[in-house]
Amino acid sequence: MTPFAIAGVQMYVNALHSNVDGMMQRLDILMMRFPWTQMVLFSELAPFGPLEKFKLPQENDVIDKFCEAARRHKVWLIPGSMFLTSPDDGRVYNTSLVIDPDGNIVRRYAKMFPFLPYEAGIAAGTDFCVFDVPNVGRFGLSICYDMWFPETTRQLTSQGVEVLLHPVLTGTTDRDAELAIARATAAQFQCYVIDVNGLGAGGVGKSLVVDPTSLVLHQSAGQEDMFPIEVDLSMVRRQRETGMKGLGQVLKSFRDRSSDFSVYDRESGTDAYLKSLGPLEIPQQGSRAGLHVDLPATAEAEAHATARARALGLSPVMGKTSSG
Repeated sequence: MTPFAIAGVQMYVNALHSNVDGMMQRLDILMMRFPWTQMVLFSELAPFGPLEKFKLPQENDVIDKFCEAARRHKVWLIPGSMFLTSPDDGRVYNTSLVIDPDGNIVRRYAKMFPFLPYEAGIAAGTDFCVFDVPNVGRFGLSICYDMWFPETTRQLTSQGVEVLLHPVLTGTTDRDAELAIARATAAQFQCYVIDVNGLGAGGVGKSLVVDPTSLVLHQSAGQEDMFPIEVDLSMVRRQRETGMKGLGQVLKSFRDRSSDFSVYDRESGTDAYLKSLGPLEIPQQGSRAGLHVDLPATAEAEAHATARARALGLSPVMGKTSSG
């Protein structure tokens, strides 16, 4: 057995002033109540909320405070994420830090998929985040919308990641879909998923922990919550060896695949349909986007469509009832 105790902190996030002191207080309380905790994960953009105007330089005093807190409590600390400005290109990245129990920053991760078109102005990162906890196992980090793209988790787990840390800021009606994706991700990639959302300006809560069989070990509701969960990484290794419940060995099957996927070759033309979908932009009132697509039709298909429309009492041209 390879046990490791990870705590998520689901807390209220204010959009108009710093939440750093509140994070520190909750971390102190967490470690007082559950001193066996070894890693702590906060939600996406927990320190300063979702407004880009609170962006900071890549090196700043707040990061120093988080490093000191990790050192004081002797825990691995992922303090959500912050908008940080790169000194290289001046662009703003949604950046998460991985801080070890000695207070050292071992990884910086910039979100690969900003929630476009809504997070316009936030640059996309290109580097994956993988790190090892000595004598425990391999961990990976993705942020919120990243998980909607299974290629991100595929890359991480192909490098041996056993626990996926996933800070989230979801305050929208798609949170239930995101929870389904978290469970599916755990099963598809045979890993633990630690998914931590915020409250208030930080989200609608419903944080959860999923094991490699897609079993939900814990799900928060809509109030503040601290949830230390001891995971067992030997379970990940055993499942990857024998399959989920002795059944699907999905990572091995992907490794031994007989097909590669031309959609990942941008020059293949396989993704021609995607190029027909129009620009990535915020929908407007009364938008007709997606209601009608002109596709080439054979004479046979056109005749079939016409017959079907007439059978339903519709105009084959306008899609209206014959009486309308």
